[in-house]
Amino acid sequence: MNFDIIIIGSGPGGYVAAIRAAQLGKKVAVVEKAEIGGICLNWGCIPTKSLLKSAQVFDYMKHSDEYGISVNGEVKADFEKVIQRSRAVADGMNKGIQYLFKKNKIEVIQGFGKLISNKTIEVNNNGEKQLIEAEHIILATGARSKQIPNLPQDGKKIIGYREALTLPSLPKRMLVVGSGAIGTELAFFYNSMGTDVTLVEFMPTIVPLEDEEVAKQLGRSLKKIGIKVMVESSVESVNIENNVCNVKIKTKKGEEIIEADIVLSAVGVTPNLEGIGIEDVGIELEKGKVKVDDFYRTNVKGIYAIGDIVHGPALAHVASAEGIVCVEKIAGLEPKPVNYKNIPGCTYTTPEVASVGMTEKAAIEAGYEIKIGKFPYTASGKASAAGNKDGFVKLIFDAKYGELLGAHLIGLNVTEMIAELVVARELETTGHELLKTIHPHPTMSEAIMEAAAAAYGEVIHI
Repeated sequence: MNFDIIIIGSGPGGYVAAIRAAQLGKKVAVVEKAEIGGICLNWGCIPTKSLLKSAQVFDYMKHSDEYGISVNGEVKADFEKVIQRSRAVADGMNKGIQYLFKKNKIEVIQGFGKLISNKTIEVNNNGEKQLIEAEHIILATGARSKQIPNLPQDGKKIIGYREALTLPSLPKRMLVVGSGAIGTELAFFYNSMGTDVTLVEFMPTIVPLEDEEVAKQLGRSLKKIGIKVMVESSVESVNIENNVCNVKIKTKKGEEIIEADIVLSAVGVTPNLEGIGIEDVGIELEKGKVKVDDFYRTNVKGIYAIGDIVHGPALAHVASAEGIVCVEKIAGLEPKPVNYKNIPGCTYTTPEVASVGMTEKAAIEAGYEIKIGKFPYTASGKASAAGNKDGFVKLIFDAKYGELLGAHLIGLNVTEMIAELVVARELETTGHELLKTIHPHPTMSEAIMEAAAAAYGEVIHI
């Protein structure tokens, strides 16, 4: 079986690369050991957002009287149906990718792919093996939940994000370790459903990659809804007795024992590199990930790598962008390399968090003289009408040239608003251009215009 391009892995890196390659006239095969769409579609981004939507609807119903709506009787969440809905959403998206593969004449080969040479892959499907060949092979094998010694996951009491999406019943108490996007989103969801949640973070603030002001605001918002947030804290051990997890936590004030029914480890991911023949064909690694150039070529001719197994943010949209650049280069086009300084990041709690570019601290450390503009949601008419006034937009500009160095948003709908600022940075839009761009009223996005105006002393509504 000979192809122009074979891709190992069908996540948001692999399937997007496959479709783009097919559009460019290549004969493409995708090797996948599990579900089409990978972790993101089946066990990450998509089902998680479904769960969070259910949590949002539940929260609206619990507070419907604030909107002048009366609900007769007690509002209850059916946890099992909420989980079923998320699985149905993921299954629907999975079928959508399968349809796109058929539409683009992409062959799916089920099984575990292993490199035999720079042109040959052995696919093992439950013991049945076959060899397939291609001029170009793209590794897009993704990542899995990171295992750490103090949190040995058993899949029942100490779990990763995958098990958290399909728990058979709602736990009374959950301790979440790690406050990145995965940890905070799942902490928020379970709290919304009625679980008593403790969120533990080693760094001084939760969502530690975000701007400090945003992180502190999110911490306040999560505490306000009842989540116990513990920063500068670490899990020392978990002792399971009588079906209860006794978690020993080291804090600045000493050790503390917290009881939980479930401990969720959300401390990051580990690239899936085992068993795929990396060492056999001599692919070079760098700090545990595949070393590639700007077009995702490894040191072995004809083999490429994208997504979570290469250096860069482990984000679905990054993997997709890398896959497109990779196959366009293979096809003889001249794609522009991915700009890793302009990657948006989103966290889908309530309030949402979205950011791109430098934090205030990073800009100062880089030697920039900066102008900062902030606009609070408390001054936004749309936010007031929506009943979601927690949050703000913070923009950081180079004082000399007006370049937008960074954007940091927290509040309702900010994950939809961040794209404007990504485009602005890509086009080297200045602060004055942003503040003079007419934004529709009333919208949340007005806060971007107002924040830009605030940086230059021209803000109207505060």
